[in-house]
Amino acid sequence: MKYFADLHIHSKYSRAVSPDMDLPHLSRGARLKGIQIMGTGDFTHPLWLKHLKEELEESECEGLYRRKSDASGVLFMLTTEVAVFHPNGGKRTHHVIHAESFDDVDALNEYYSKKGNLAADGRPMFAKTSNEELVEETKSRSPTARIVPAHVWTPWFGLFGDKSGYDSMDEAFGRHARKITALETGMSSDPAMNWRLSGLDEWALMSNSDSHSPSPLRIGRECNVFEFEEGGITFGNLFKAVEAKDAARFAFTVETDPAYGKYHYSGHRLCNFSCSPAEARRLKEICPVCKRPLVIGVENRVEELADRPVGFVPERKIPFKTLLPLQELVAAVEGGSAFSQKAQRFQQALAEKFGGEFKVLLEVSEKDLAEACGAELAKTVLLSREGKIRVKPGFDGEYGVLELPWKKEGKRRTPPVAESKPSLRSEAANSPHSSPCTQNTFCGLTFFTNAWRSCFPACALKSYCLTGKSIFWKRPPSALIFPSSTRWRPFVPSTW
Repeated sequence: MKYFADLHIHSKYSRAVSPDMDLPHLSRGARLKGIQIMGTGDFTHPLWLKHLKEELEESECEGLYRRKSDASGVLFMLTTEVAVFHPNGGKRTHHVIHAESFDDVDALNEYYSKKGNLAADGRPMFAKTSNEELVEETKSRSPTARIVPAHVWTPWFGLFGDKSGYDSMDEAFGRHARKITALETGMSSDPAMNWRLSGLDEWALMSNSDSHSPSPLRIGRECNVFEFEEGGITFGNLFKAVEAKDAARFAFTVETDPAYGKYHYSGHRLCNFSCSPAEARRLKEICPVCKRPLVIGVENRVEELADRPVGFVPERKIPFKTLLPLQELVAAVEGGSAFSQKAQRFQQALAEKFGGEFKVLLEVSEKDLAEACGAELAKTVLLSREGKIRVKPGFDGEYGVLELPWKKEGKRRTPPVAESKPSLRSEAANSPHSSPCTQNTFCGLTFFTNAWRSCFPACALKSYCLTGKSIFWKRPPSALIFPSSTRWRPFVPSTW
């Protein structure tokens, strides 16, 4: 039996996450997508952990859980993501932690609670903590826990990211490097890009969605596929298959086209400029529009560290398949947004008819698809299955855009929630202090920029209310400087 596993998501207690990220919505989204194992996310958050303990029970698969109200439903693995900030400053990385039991979770949280405020965010931040300390303390409290550096190439908080990352595993983890289970490729890279670095050959590559929404458009967009007898998968043998790169058990990973990811190319979103690694080098990594440093994309960073040519394939590897979410394919064919009601209805109808979205994307014949949804969408699904859909690369927080060969270049499609509120973005853009700022500027206004990503991964929050004092911009978009003693809280306008 094939088990599709998405082991990196977030709960509703993380910043910039849908309020629907709870167990019932996750179970429904997983069923529509065709996922058998989901990470719980955020086991460090006290309220979410209380909910998990009340709602989950041990399953027949050791180390995996099911909802008490859904004994035959999706399996859950206890997971969380943490952010660590190196004591020497500058280096900051995200890691996904996988635990086998609630006893292990309690032991880990006892340590984690001393490093940061676990109730502040589902993805806690640990100041003055090195990767080495995190690994040593985590493994000492839970020897069976697995640590997987998250989205290792993204500019912010990626292990090898341009803004704050490292150049090698040994630099990042020192003597603890071999205690790392695997590396998460992230949406803006795929295994083939990682294979270009001989220094990563020792570690398996995993893929997860890092989803902030239970929609099938988001969960499972990247995931791992395991082959076990029905009911035969456990926490332990799943990770043994990963660590051993056992292709008989760890069958393949599902990847989006890396160009679909939000950081594949270098560029500036507000300047509407992006470029390839070669062009970025020619420009000396300076934006030709605003004359400020570019946000360096994943492909550029891989080129910088790679010691092998494009196309190199190692002997021991786990295969991967490139797929794009069904709702994106519907939007490319029918027009509109991938979040539209039309795209959701198509996805739900096809998933229910054929037994899940992955069955549609990977197995259903073109003839059967054409009968169910029309020849054009069926053809598009087949092109996605064969990896033949061109994607205009994403950059600086913007997703890539699908370009069907028989259609004119499409416009960038954003969720309706963003399209319905142009006033926030346009107000900031028309301000005399709008990005890109070239001077130290006093601003008390909303800004639709990347600067938040330097401080928090809550990039979807576009407005903040400060208690007592206002925000100062200093050298944006590199950092937001808050005056000392300033208390802040997220503020979302009622019109959002």
